Amino acid sequence: MTMRPIRPPAVAAAVTLLLASAGCGAPGAPPPVESGSPTSTASPARGAASPTGPRAFTLVATGDVLPHTEIIQQAKEDAGGDGYDFSRMLAGVKPLISGADLAICHMETVYGADGGPFTGYPAFKSPPQVARALKEAGYTSCDTASNHTLDDGPAGIRRTLDAMDAVGLAHTGSARDAAEAGRPALLRAGGATVAQLAYTYGTNGIPLPAGRPWAVNLIDRDRILADARAARQAGADLVVVSIHWGTEWQDTPNEQQLTLARELAAGQDGARADIDLILGTHAHVPQAYEKVNETWTVYGLGDQLAGHMFTYDGAEDPRGNWSSIARFTFAPPPAPGQRWTVARAEFVPQVTDLGPPYRVLDLREAARRDPARADYARALEHISSMVLSRGAAAAGLTMAP
Repeated sequence: MTMRPIRPPAVAAAVTLLLASAGCGAPGAPPPVESGSPTSTASPARGAASPTGPRAFTLVATGDVLPHTEIIQQAKEDAGGDGYDFSRMLAGVKPLISGADLAICHMETVYGADGGPFTGYPAFKSPPQVARALKEAGYTSCDTASNHTLDDGPAGIRRTLDAMDAVGLAHTGSARDAAEAGRPALLRAGGATVAQLAYTYGTNGIPLPAGRPWAVNLIDRDRILADARAARQAGADLVVVSIHWGTEWQDTPNEQQLTLARELAAGQDGARADIDLILGTHAHVPQAYEKVNETWTVYGLGDQLAGHMFTYDGAEDPRGNWSSIARFTFAPPPAPGQRWTVARAEFVPQVTDLGPPYRVLDLREAARRDPARADYARALEHISSMVLSRGAAAAGLTMAP
């Protein structure tokens, strides 16, 4: 699909204004989400800066949250017929998510109105209760730029972001107005300000709404680098880019991913790189991690929560329910103004067990509990081989014990 790059005006100015005013509560400029604050599940000790200065912190990231019709039905059953409860589906990975200082998800779909109607593939409208479940699982922020962001037009974007705001979940990638589109999600951990940006390759052929070219961020290399530099120059200590890209059902990153990763990782303004971490989604299957220059890149996390997944030829493919959790420990720089570095790079294999009931599981623990499950063994082997397929082990990536 041809990408339609967009470049909202004055992005750098908007980011500069946001970061400059964030500490004083300026209207329209929410402060950074602080670990240990009412909008974070991490403990104050984990998220706050130490009395002697910045300290190391952990960041985890997970793949596509894609509630198909059967996932919506499961949430209804889990709620006992009274609304929708997605928290039980995520309970198996909650310890990992809530145990991090910062946790980032990818919310691929938009939300419908309270009471529905709710729909799965091909035009998704998910129950807004998804947002509360993500928050309760421990997520700090979710990116919302995907090929399904415009499935229900501006109303779908508004409902989605309103629901996230209501539970204190930060977000980036889509917007209700131009000012919101020009700023990243600002997150705090270890005494650092982390700026998260998000972009998608396209919107399934749905045109951007008339008069709203800023409704969802589309991939444009120059725009991404400009946004990252604006955030960095305005005070962000780290910049994380979430990006919806790649070829569905392809285990290996495509040429667009490889080229764009190199170009983004090469960006540098002064002594520091423009981007510290790249998190990829969209392909529906787990793809490689790679250290490109000094920037860790996850080409594809895979689907974290999805129903039965089918390839283009109609065959059900279990890879669509296999994914990884990325976990990076960032260490503070030796001197102010220098780059935070990844002190530890890890991944955790993850699976949506189709049950019934549907449940997202830490695959390591699931395989230990039930070593007779051949499907768990296959998933574990495949995820590990894909994640490590571009030499990440030599760069220090390990499976978390």
